[in-house]
Amino acid sequence: MPQIDLQNIDHLGIIAGIVDNIGILEIIDRELGSHPQEKVSAGQVVKAMILNWMRFLTAPLYLFSDFF
Repeated sequence: MPQIDLQNIDHLGIIAGIVDNIGILEIIDRELGSHPQEKVSAGQVVKAMILNWMRFLTAPLYLFSDFF
């Protein structure tokens, strides 16, 4: 019998999947472009802001690296 691994992704996993499926990151990155010194794209920052907001917390932006 095969073993099944279940994981609880809660609402943040669902929202992250929707953000990925509709292509928000790619649209933002295409419109804004990139800079050689950036470590994270603008699209990834927007996704982090959406997920942070959906946690119903007001964590400061400088704590995003701890969140992710």
